[in-house]
Amino acid sequence: MEIHFVDGNGVDFHLPVNPEEIRISRDKALETMSILSLGEFDLPAGERVKEITFSSFFPVAYDSGYCNYSNLPDPQEAMNRLTRMMNDKKPVRLIITDTAVNVLVMLSAHHSTFRGGEPGDVYYDVTARTWRDMKVHTLNSAGSGASSADSSRTDTKPKAKTYTVKSGDSLSKVAKLELGSSAEWQQIYSLNKGTIGSDPNKIKPGQKLVLPS
Repeated sequence: MEIHFVDGNGVDFHLPVNPEEIRISRDKALETMSILSLGEFDLPAGERVKEITFSSFFPVAYDSGYCNYSNLPDPQEAMNRLTRMMNDKKPVRLIITDTAVNVLVMLSAHHSTFRGGEPGDVYYDVTARTWRDMKVHTLNSAGSGASSADSSRTDTKPKAKTYTVKSGDSLSKVAKLELGSSAEWQQIYSLNKGTIGSDPNKIKPGQKLVLPS
C-alpha cells in the first residue's frame, strides 16, 4: 500500500511511512422534523462529507523495515508541505493504492508531535475531507419553469508560476530562492524534465521553468 497526495500541478507527494491504520468515517445526514401530535421524524438530507484520518511520521533517517523509499524528504519540510496543502483553497487528490480511495480532498487538519527520544523525526495526524462540486440551480429567463445546471468541472490547476534561468543558476539555488528549501530541486526537475533534459545539472540561461505551487 502507498499513500500519495497529488496537487493540481501533478506534483506527487508520496508519504514515506505507511500508517498502521486508516479510518474512513461515513455518516448519513438526517433532518429531524417535529409534527404536532405525531412526534419527531428523521428525513434523509443527502450525503455527508466523508472523513479520512490516519497517523504516521516523517523519519529523519532511512530504515528499510518501514520506509517506502530511501530518498526521504526533510521531516520539517514535509510537514510544511502538508501545511501548504491545508491552507490552499484548491483540493488535492488522495490516492491510497490497494484500496478504492482515489478522491479529491481538502486537508482540514493536521497535527505534529516531536518526541524526545527520537530527535529529528516528526509524527503527525492528518484529517482529509472528501470534496465535491457544488450544484447551482437557476430559473430560465422566461419564467416558464425551473431548469438546473451543474457548475462546470472545477479546475484544480492553479496558474503556473515560472522562473527564468539566469547565468550561474542551479536547480538547488532556484529551489532555495523560490521555494525556501534547496531540497525541493527534485520537484522542479520533475516538472521541467522535458525542458532541461536527462541531466538536472545542465540548465541554461533563458530557460523558463515551471515551479510547484
